[in-house]
Amino acid sequence: MMWSLAALVIGFCIDLLVGDPHGFPHPVVLIGKCISVLERGLRCICPKTPSGERAAGAILWGAVVIVSTAVPALLLWLSGLVSPWLRLALESVMCWQILAVKSLRDESMKVYDALESGDLAASRHAVSMIVGRDTDRLDDAAVTRAAVETVAENTSDGVVAPLLFLAIGGAPLGFFYKAVNTMDSMLGYVEPPYKNIGLVPAKMDDVMNFIPARLSALLMLAAGALLGMDVKNGWRIFRRDRLNHASPNSAQTEAVCAGLMGLRLAGDAWYHGALHQKPTIGDPTREIENGDIPRACRLLYVTAGLSLVLCAGLLLLF
Repeated sequence: MMWSLAALVIGFCIDLLVGDPHGFPHPVVLIGKCISVLERGLRCICPKTPSGERAAGAILWGAVVIVSTAVPALLLWLSGLVSPWLRLALESVMCWQILAVKSLRDESMKVYDALESGDLAASRHAVSMIVGRDTDRLDDAAVTRAAVETVAENTSDGVVAPLLFLAIGGAPLGFFYKAVNTMDSMLGYVEPPYKNIGLVPAKMDDVMNFIPARLSALLMLAAGALLGMDVKNGWRIFRRDRLNHASPNSAQTEAVCAGLMGLRLAGDAWYHGALHQKPTIGDPTREIENGDIPRACRLLYVTAGLSLVLCAGLLLLF
């Protein structure tokens, strides 16, 4: 257990220092390629009917999670036969690649820098790298709102949830979670051609994130208290708006963030050329501003630190 704790802490620290260097081989990229190849193959093999596409999505989900979990488990087992120190080094690198604290902060700050320079086109491009919505219609405020929402939502998906899975089952379970999350990101849309084949990946992502999302919200409230934010309002908005999203999980941390910062987030958005009418989250106590992006990033970092402490405590206890 101490080896797993050491790998978790080392991987977390590497992520804070290095982030996700561009051009560096990343297992999640391989998972994404695996999903794309299987999607094309299964679409050819399975009947081109709603039920056939749903079956293809279920087969795809099972195949990807098995491979994504088994390969790192096998590599760790083989490295352990050579040396426990080699296994520690390998698992530390795996933990680093599963986490996304610094990369989330860096990518969102690119949006902030573009906004501060007054370049709307650059800010739209920067935010398009971290959101799934269409960005060509967004003004400055909408770009900022999209970036803050992404930081808030991915505090759970990219930090707290992976840390929790790593604490429970080490790097293999961490990659299991990343596979589930990646399939949802690539296939979990309600528009064709993903509506049916993405059904199982989207629902399984909802299941796997149910507890982590709510834990993330509570940890974010604690982080807000440490940062001197409006915790009372954060709790109020969390209780009121935490289900104001098509996903049962995405609004959990968004609601806390909106309440802590006194903002209104979410609302209607365009996806793949179609307008989706969505409820808002939070109250417009004040107008959103560029500086809310670094504020959300500070909230991200403190929440990540609290999550690491919690997960380390779980490993030490059990």
